[in-house]
Amino acid sequence: MSWIGKMIGGTLGFALGGPLGAVAGAAFGHAFVDKKEDIYLKSIPGSHNRLSSNEQAQLIFFTAAFSMLAKISKADGKITQGEIDTVEAFMDNDLRLDSHSRESAINIFRHAIESTEPFDAFAIQFYTVFKHQPNLIEVMMELLFRVSASDGNISSEEESMLLSAKRIFSYPDYSYERLKSKYINNINKFYALLNCNENATNEEIKKQYRKLATEYHPDKIEAKGLPEEFIKLATEKFKEVQEAYDHIKKERGL
Repeated sequence: MSWIGKMIGGTLGFALGGPLGAVAGAAFGHAFVDKKEDIYLKSIPGSHNRLSSNEQAQLIFFTAAFSMLAKISKADGKITQGEIDTVEAFMDNDLRLDSHSRESAINIFRHAIESTEPFDAFAIQFYTVFKHQPNLIEVMMELLFRVSASDGNISSEEESMLLSAKRIFSYPDYSYERLKSKYINNINKFYALLNCNENATNEEIKKQYRKLATEYHPDKIEAKGLPEEFIKLATEKFKEVQEAYDHIKKERGL
């Protein structure tokens, strides 16, 4: 993540506003103050370290992800070890962050917990940027469910935030219920991965598989300018979709 080096290095050519900007400023601000006091999350005309449009998107996704995960982890007033383990597994196993990026993610997580901004404020800013990328909306919803269900149950406070995300992201009711069943009941998980149910016809299943396989194909994700770490995450999702389809094909004799 080249943008992290620019943030830590104390030179920046991009101003990130809103609640995400406040969290990013708190998480990285000491570097600017220590190294160059006149530079603090503001535009620098002619800066050689100006963030590219892709780096801006990466910064927003990264900050939004760990901010929303922080808020939903603390939704019921406490953060459990299971939630911490799930967030760390996301950093280490899914994103495979290096030490600097991992430290940055932890800083964002901690400052988001302390932020007075509500969950909805982070979700709205995220959606404003990524509303035309449904695969990223799906990834974010799945992350939120993964952390919420880390103890095998979703509290009423956590579900309230999940429903807020669903509303803000214009996430379909059916997709929400399928994702919930994947993490809570573990029923029909292969159908849930394809976002359909056991009553779907063979043609409907094939159509849904083709749609998801296209959305999560690593080449398509890479073309959107997201960093390597998120391409790895999409690759894992692509594999899950493929495995689910293979399982259903075998089960149905297709």
